[in-house]
Amino acid sequence: MKFLDIGDVSAQTGVKPSALRYYEEIGLIQSLFRHGLRRQFSPDVLLQIKLITMGQSAGFSLEEIAAMFGKSGRPDLPRDALHRKADEIDDKIHQLTALRDTLRHVAECKAPSHMECPTFRRLVELSGKKGRVRLKRKRPQTPGVI
Repeated sequence: MKFLDIGDVSAQTGVKPSALRYYEEIGLIQSLFRHGLRRQFSPDVLLQIKLITMGQSAGFSLEEIAAMFGKSGRPDLPRDALHRKADEIDDKIHQLTALRDTLRHVAECKAPSHMECPTFRRLVELSGKKGRVRLKRKRPQTPGVI
């Protein structure tokens, strides 16, 4: 088996060596040994780092991500937490879509003043509402399938 040193892992993932050392310190990844002063990793670490990066992009904290890895370093993904995070992302998409639509309308509106534009006022009102009602989607209940 060919091992990857920390520089190789950094180059292939785009994650800085300092972040990789921190991930190891908090138990997200594990080096196998050192060659001189350089940590050596199994090629499997590349998948782990991709999952960590994806989890961070989805808004999970490093602590939450660490809890998703079993003792073997293999992912043990909590489906309920993933569904909740997907719902949060849906909410964020809704908010950003409303904001985008408002900005586009403001940029293109022909009204002499945006405050005179009923569409602008309606969009501002909608974008400022807290506690929007969300429609719950039914999720497939197929066991063992995400």
